Amino acid sequence: MVTFFTLYVAQRLRFFEPKAIESQTIILFGLLNGTSIGLLNLSLGFNSIGFYQMTKLAIIPFTVMLETIFLKKKFSQSIKLSLLVLLLGVGIASVTDLKLNLLGSILSLLAIATTCVGQIVSFVAMTNTIQKKLKVSSTQLLYQSSPYQAAILFAAGPFVDKFLTKQNVYGYSYSPVVVGFIIMSCLIAVSVNFSTFLVIGTTSPVTYQVLGHLKTCLVLSFGYTLLHDPFTAKNIIGILVAIFGMALYSYLSVSESKKKVADALPVSQMKNEESPLLGSKGSGHHQDKENN
Repeated sequence: MVTFFTLYVAQRLRFFEPKAIESQTIILFGLLNGTSIGLLNLSLGFNSIGFYQMTKLAIIPFTVMLETIFLKKKFSQSIKLSLLVLLLGVGIASVTDLKLNLLGSILSLLAIATTCVGQIVSFVAMTNTIQKKLKVSSTQLLYQSSPYQAAILFAAGPFVDKFLTKQNVYGYSYSPVVVGFIIMSCLIAVSVNFSTFLVIGTTSPVTYQVLGHLKTCLVLSFGYTLLHDPFTAKNIIGILVAIFGMALYSYLSVSESKKKVADALPVSQMKNEESPLLGSKGSGHHQDKENN
């Protein structure tokens, strides 16, 4: 809701122009992504931290598989190798324990499925369809869908939480300090939501997940630097391997996108074509320049 109200103020100040979108499409969009958020949080609540990290790691290969099957996108062997190196590094750095339980495992599988489908179908296929018909940008789409994401979490969250944990969120004593941290978290989430739509809209779901694992490495590093969390040689090696995998993925993505652009354009137009930072312009996962 904070994201919605922030964007409402932004559009009132003429930072972007709001556009009406078909109700059925935007409701489906919001509900799917709201469900994904809820399931990921439930997965964290009912699994060990190690198994939760494994759930997040599994999103990349599942995303690659779904894009290959349903969107007919081709991933080169070198790209797959770089992703494998990245996953190996993040796994070494962050996965500590793998305690399993049936409910947690089911929630993790559902979280992986809804996250992958949400990012591929909603963010990519649906976004491109909407943009071709109505020329709607990522900001306009986020503005229209955020109330529905908030609604599904507000309506289902407390009841699901009470059913699973036997605790009532409304029975918690919200002190001023707690409320202050909740507000701060919401404000930070505005930039997270906004950047998520921009990154996936201009690159691809796989690139977004790669950046997410960079965040994991940064969290571990800042935890050690600022909070003096325990840091072992395994963490350092894992972070270095993960960073190497990210750099390799970025280099290969840029190289392959340049090659595709060069193959698609006549020689006379090659000099005027700009290359994207990450991903391929011809992959079907990019928004038009004016929408960014």
